[in-house]
Amino acid sequence: MDIHGENEFKIKAYTNAAYTLDKLTEPVSDMSPSQLFATRGIGEAIGKKIQEIIETKELSLLNEYIQKTPPGILEMLKIKGLGPKKIVTIWKELEIESIGELLYACEENRLVKYKGFGEKTQKNIQESLAFYLLHQGNYLYEQVEDLVNNLQNNLREFFPKEQHIISGFFKRQMEWLGYLDVVTTLSETQLLEYLSQKLFKIEKNENYFSCKGEDNFEIRWHLTTPDHFFWKDFTLSCDPAFLNAWEQLPTFKMEAFASEQAIFDQVGIHFIPAPQRELPKIITRATLKPLSKTIQPSDIKGIIHSHSNWSDGIHTIEQMAVAAKEQGYEYLIISDHSKSAFYANGLQADRIMAQHKEIDALNKKLAPFVIFKSIESDILNDGSLDYPDEVLASFDIVIASVHSNLKMTEEKAMMRLIRAICNPYTSILGHPTGRLLLSRKGYPVNFDEIIEACAAHNVVIELNAHPRRLDMDWRYIQKAIEMDVLISIDPDAHAIEGYEDCKYGVLVAQKAGLTAANNLSSFSLSEMMEFIEFQQAKRG
Repeated sequence: MDIHGENEFKIKAYTNAAYTLDKLTEPVSDMSPSQLFATRGIGEAIGKKIQEIIETKELSLLNEYIQKTPPGILEMLKIKGLGPKKIVTIWKELEIESIGELLYACEENRLVKYKGFGEKTQKNIQESLAFYLLHQGNYLYEQVEDLVNNLQNNLREFFPKEQHIISGFFKRQMEWLGYLDVVTTLSETQLLEYLSQKLFKIEKNENYFSCKGEDNFEIRWHLTTPDHFFWKDFTLSCDPAFLNAWEQLPTFKMEAFASEQAIFDQVGIHFIPAPQRELPKIITRATLKPLSKTIQPSDIKGIIHSHSNWSDGIHTIEQMAVAAKEQGYEYLIISDHSKSAFYANGLQADRIMAQHKEIDALNKKLAPFVIFKSIESDILNDGSLDYPDEVLASFDIVIASVHSNLKMTEEKAMMRLIRAICNPYTSILGHPTGRLLLSRKGYPVNFDEIIEACAAHNVVIELNAHPRRLDMDWRYIQKAIEMDVLISIDPDAHAIEGYEDCKYGVLVAQKAGLTAANNLSSFSLSEMMEFIEFQQAKRG
């Protein structure tokens, strides 16, 4: 509507209605028309549009806008830094209607001539476009799970006597992947008949068959014999550097392997799980002794970093706590947003006191389950936290996170982060780079310095388990382990359903060899209480 110059009051009405819908705690499909129309921020006109979506799964008004908007203009809405006003200028004044044209215009320095654009804005748009195009066709691990499960069930049902395994990036538990590798003993005839029935587009390559469905996601089929099945899977489920080092082992020789374990038995090396087959140096470690058992989803004992409806969460503290208790967790650490996060209804000092009273009452009601008082305090531009010490002292745990001015040089980012880490009230450094996988690169940091600072000041580093974050990056966790810095796998849950995201944090943590002992959210209730006592003593 904004792109097409609609009345600003009309646009605001739809914006407010969308915000209201996002905050509702009951499904609109369960509401009567009178209840829906009486909901503040919706009314009868927009209420009828909502009913149309419920009944038809479409919105005719939206379809009208889509039909009169070039597809490339719609795609521009996905680019960070491009709002409706800039897109209108690009479309109407520069007469650009595609992402590729826009990138070329940036490279030709054409945007700076137009109102609302400068050299810095043009550079930021150019970087965002390059990042977007680089990751087209890629999917988060979480996004392909259902596809993988359906595929596995299909293959078991149609070809129960053949061998199949989902290999490659998925087996390695990578954060995101551009395609799926399947190793199978199906014949070419069986495979092509199966794919044709499923209406896949099929392409034959030198080493595999490639197919794509309606979602345009690529599946690569590697046909092999039973004798070579496990070796083929092994070659696909290793980083190339790891595989090269393996093939250079003096005792390795190519032969028929009866199992995955047999590949390790041949060279006398302890088993290395696929997620850890990344750097060659792990081969040396596995030669000397068995690898430590990595953390499992069942090792998470409590939920750290969750938001309630006191800030931008969906559910009440009681609902969040009861759900955590019912799911077998021993405690819940409520970390609503701080006052600087005005966009998320961050807590002012008077609301903090009221929230703490509610938590005290709930702790009596839900004992022995415990709700700990926490805050996700914004790290300001100068590296300070956004509450005075006397307010920070009222929390059991303080999570310090950057949420604003994310476009920083490494020097600026490190100044903010290091100063926050040095603050004695900081217990956990939240999502250290601010990245959003496949959407936002995050600000540059020196992880060696961050880890060293956390070690010196007894600060835990969060592994934010939201599948779009998975921040900190697993590639730096081993360094933290070596320096006795705890990691905390936290779901950053804004609703009860968010607890399930702990699993994705565990999956990438396994790649780094993280154990339950190195993870804060694996602490039992008594251990967490000891940790909090230590953090409070640290404040002096």
